[in-house]
Amino acid sequence: MNSLRHILFALTLVFCVTGSVLAEEYRIAFVNATKVFEESPQYKKARERLHTEFSRREKDLLASQKQLKQLEEKLQRDGSVMSESEVKRLERDILNRSRKLKNAQTEFREDLNLRQNEEFKKLRQQVREVIQEVGKKEKIDLIVSDGVVYFSKNIDISELVLEKLRQLKAE
Repeated sequence: MNSLRHILFALTLVFCVTGSVLAEEYRIAFVNATKVFEESPQYKKARERLHTEFSRREKDLLASQKQLKQLEEKLQRDGSVMSESEVKRLERDILNRSRKLKNAQTEFREDLNLRQNEEFKKLRQQVREVIQEVGKKEKIDLIVSDGVVYFSKNIDISELVLEKLRQLKAE
């Protein structure tokens, strides 16, 4: 973000110093990268792939949570009428299941985060390439994104980028 500020400052300085000398006009555009990323069909497809890939494990975790809760309720409800050895066995079972569930949840989150990072890294690269392609096609000299305090709708090319992404086959 700081490098973007430095670039914008340097460009502003160059435009101010050389603006009167140069007769050439520069085209500057803004793209809302977050909007483009989240509204692209590629993003939706990636989310669907991740959901398909991880839904079974998520259901298994939820089933394990439900079983653990049932055992805890049984201990609360029937603990006073159970023998001491039965109570201890049930408590150990609950503790073991709780540990396994916690480990499985941690592993699930780590795997999901890793896969999300992989999917979204590819998409960010594709968005970057499409932004560059749109910039070249539209003969834009500078495209800015995040960290902008103000921009006019006249320079917002987000819809052009989204249109191009929609034309590409969602992988």
